[in-house]
Amino acid sequence: MRTKGFFQFVLTAFLVMAISASALAEYPHKTVTLVTHSSPGGGTDVFLRNAVPFLGPIMGVKFVVENVRGGSGAKAMAKLVESPADGSIFYGCTPTYLMTPLVSTTKFTYRDLEPMVNVFLDPMVAYTKADSPFKNLADAVKFAKSNPGKGKWGAANPTSLERQILEMLKFVSGVDKVAVVSFEGGGDLMLSVMGGTLDIGIGEPGELRAQLDAGKIRLLAAFTDERLSEFPDVPTAREQGLDIVKTKFRGLTGPKGLPQNVIRAWEEAIPKLLAHPEYKAEYQKDALVARFMPQKEFKLYTDEQSKSIEDFLRSMGVIK
Repeated sequence: MRTKGFFQFVLTAFLVMAISASALAEYPHKTVTLVTHSSPGGGTDVFLRNAVPFLGPIMGVKFVVENVRGGSGAKAMAKLVESPADGSIFYGCTPTYLMTPLVSTTKFTYRDLEPMVNVFLDPMVAYTKADSPFKNLADAVKFAKSNPGKGKWGAANPTSLERQILEMLKFVSGVDKVAVVSFEGGGDLMLSVMGGTLDIGIGEPGELRAQLDAGKIRLLAAFTDERLSEFPDVPTAREQGLDIVKTKFRGLTGPKGLPQNVIRAWEEAIPKLLAHPEYKAEYQKDALVARFMPQKEFKLYTDEQSKSIEDFLRSMGVIK
């Protein structure tokens, strides 16, 4: 009996060791770098840093978030293109990396990278400082229209979805003269709004959450079809006579030629991440919409979004 029990113990221990070894071997790297062009506190920076404490244990990986700023994402894209396609480095991508090559001369475009997975769709909002005289977005538009050149609006970098929204806001409202200021990331923009340098800013609830909770900023509008359930008192832009609906995707892209085992690992990990109870409570509080797309779907979606952005830029006369 003792001998039998001993062999059962050894067999169990061996199986546990084998399973553990298999789990560790599932991903080819122990440390993975996640690059963002966003400044600290910006939307993608917040997205990545909030995700890695939960994603790390799921994948058995230590994640490092690196801010590579400059060129509205061009420097970050170049870093990825010139990195090995082995699953050790990825770029937190948003519509910015599609738009930047369309409006400026860059060494690389999104086609030089490999879209891997999408994680979220991120609603966009307009906000102002807590003691601003503007009660809603329509108030800010009315001021800018009645006082040509005195309105001050802010967005992230010139090729961001936030900047697209401001251009659309000018168009649908008929505001001809307003100062539009761009920043490398949402964190810098928010400080300028809080300091009163800007009347309004465009951003995402996730990057604004801390200052919203602290009562230092207020939301003026949501650029969504319906009001956000987390902010039911905030009217949509459409409710204010401004027909703008825009949603930002948040995903991951990597160097061209990623191995299939790396892609599979991420396609298995992201649904587990989104289903994690603690993480789910966190991202729902930030009004993020879980929208996992595996690689094949995300590639098609990326191409569609790039075409949509290009059509918009042509219609606005930004590009020919």
